[in-house]
Amino acid sequence: MTHPRIYLDHAATTPVLAEARVAMVEALDHWANPSSPHAEGRAARAVLEEARSDIAEALGWRHDVIFTSGASEAVEMVAARARVAGRVVGASEHAIVPHAMGPEATVLPVDTHGLIRLDALDEALAAGPALAAIQQVNNETGVVQPLEEIAARVRAAGSLLLADCAQSAGKMPLPDADFIAVSAHKLGGPPGIGALLVRDLGTLEPSGGQEKGYRRGTQDAPAAAGFAAALAGGAFRNAMPRLAELRRRLDEGVGATGSVVIAEEAPRIANIGAIAMPGADQASLLVQFDLAGFAVSAGSACSSGKMKESAVLRAMGADPAIASSFLRVSFGPDTSEADVDAFLAQWTRIAGRRATRAA
Repeated sequence: MTHPRIYLDHAATTPVLAEARVAMVEALDHWANPSSPHAEGRAARAVLEEARSDIAEALGWRHDVIFTSGASEAVEMVAARARVAGRVVGASEHAIVPHAMGPEATVLPVDTHGLIRLDALDEALAAGPALAAIQQVNNETGVVQPLEEIAARVRAAGSLLLADCAQSAGKMPLPDADFIAVSAHKLGGPPGIGALLVRDLGTLEPSGGQEKGYRRGTQDAPAAAGFAAALAGGAFRNAMPRLAELRRRLDEGVGATGSVVIAEEAPRIANIGAIAMPGADQASLLVQFDLAGFAVSAGSACSSGKMKESAVLRAMGADPAIASSFLRVSFGPDTSEADVDAFLAQWTRIAGRRATRAA
């Protein structure tokens, strides 16, 4: 390894921003329980509520913000407690979503670009009011769903829309959804905190406890302060035009080796690239890049040490040779052109070695 390690897995977790660290340290001076009635508790409550207000403002949200441990908990809360009978879920959602929505949920197919089939959505909604869970940005491919059009169809059918925005919050405008799940550690805040944005609390069954009776447990005011500071700083939002150029550079470099850019023709968020080297082994690629000093992802879970097929690529009907050699490369505010070029140099070396062996 001839260079410092290069982190290209920001879609998994991005480093905590300096401003978020500062805000958390300051908030730790108010360590009391925000639900306690005494002066110390009220001071902690003030920190929590200021963070709540700042997060809503930064996200352009005019309704309720419920703090959670992350986007996964937010999704599970809505899936279990939304006040409509039906459940509809996109075929390419993050794994937590079909799990939370349950085996009886209607699954909406996607096309080869990873976009929801709108005819299937209309058919599912015609069966009666339902909670439709459709992400804004896919966590593996970066594909952006047309949620404004989807939201209009869901609302016209008397149904509710849950948008998983873990990959888009703080990076692009949020959709006009009934529920939005967000997570701080995807945008430069601390891990272990997120939020559920709720348009109308009357559409969600309460559970008692804190957060206006919608979540139990002591609230984490310092983490909320860090979350708010990361959003307010706008590091990702401000970097997105530059990251779009880096993603274009990645796509062109990968294509020049004869490799594949997944969902190349689809609308995609700027900071996520999904690429494949057909015929290569995914696990081997991960090891080679890690040993060369690059942190990237396969975009799929591991079970008992064995790589699992990507459900996202399976839903898109991807060729098995592509699915079995897929890597996700994702950028953060500090990712540089030199970082991308170094990755591409290693990608080209691996592709070249494979071509030489095959000759």
